[in-house]
Amino acid sequence: MGAADTSITAMGVVASLLQVAAIVIGGPLLLGLMAKVRARVEGRVGAPIHQPLLDLRKQMRKERIHAEHSSAVLIVVPFVFVSTAAVAGAIAPLVTTRPALATSADILVIVYLLLAGSVALALAGLDAGTAFGGMGSSRAMTIGALAEPALLLAVVAMSIQSGTSNVPAIVADTLNHPGWSASPQRLLSLGALIIVVVAETGRIPVDNPSTHLELTMIHEAMTLEYAGPELGLVSLGESMRLGLLLALTVNLFIPWGVAEQTGGLAIPLGLAVLIAKVAMLGVLISLFEVRSAKLRLFQVPELLAGAFVLAMLAIVAGLVTT
Repeated sequence: MGAADTSITAMGVVASLLQVAAIVIGGPLLLGLMAKVRARVEGRVGAPIHQPLLDLRKQMRKERIHAEHSSAVLIVVPFVFVSTAAVAGAIAPLVTTRPALATSADILVIVYLLLAGSVALALAGLDAGTAFGGMGSSRAMTIGALAEPALLLAVVAMSIQSGTSNVPAIVADTLNHPGWSASPQRLLSLGALIIVVVAETGRIPVDNPSTHLELTMIHEAMTLEYAGPELGLVSLGESMRLGLLLALTVNLFIPWGVAEQTGGLAIPLGLAVLIAKVAMLGVLISLFEVRSAKLRLFQVPELLAGAFVLAMLAIVAGLVTT
């Protein structure tokens, strides 16, 4: 399999650094693209695509302000939130199936790196002791507890064909067996994974990232006590997670373009193809959001239960057809 090489090469390290840079810069640009598409469809001009990067620069220049009764948790969490997304982005098969530490990129490692960031942000929401922060943290952990099992089962269903839960190996094997992308377990897993990604990134219909109504907030409620550079880091971490999850989704199901080698033009070509695929998926999600409404909070578990059922059906289909 393409990701079976256990050695850490210089080009593998370069590829991992490039992947981290791609989600650091590409995540905010993806948010800007999605906001631009929504604005155009709604008949507005909208902000430029690079507006999130401008907002980050402005936030990094502001004064640090902390709530009176907050602890060091409020200060540390933004760095944990960004670093977990960066480590996951470094080992995941985004541009190539041979990043540094590719053999460590088990699905459990990636999922729990992201989960660690989610838990840290929930603790930050609780730290200041405000009502809205606690409400947002409670809702986020409820959604996470329902979404994570569906995410794990969806990838386990894909690992049945490859015989491994190593994500670079799954992508490499799919490149060698193109027909797997159209198999029943892959299609069912795709449905489950898209629902989970929407829930984990706080997009419609699970959450509305542009809302200003505190009682309907989930992810945004946890960041109300942040300002200045810390708010910029949290915003960066959220955009990195969005870019990472969308990139993993398209590479798991449409892996063509992912470099199997790290020499020559393979890495630049893999980056260009990744940008195109993620941008296309982001546009599709934006078009769906324009024509959809946010679900009531009590309906979200039903949606995530549907994702869990799809993932279970994917596993059954994989066991039957293997």
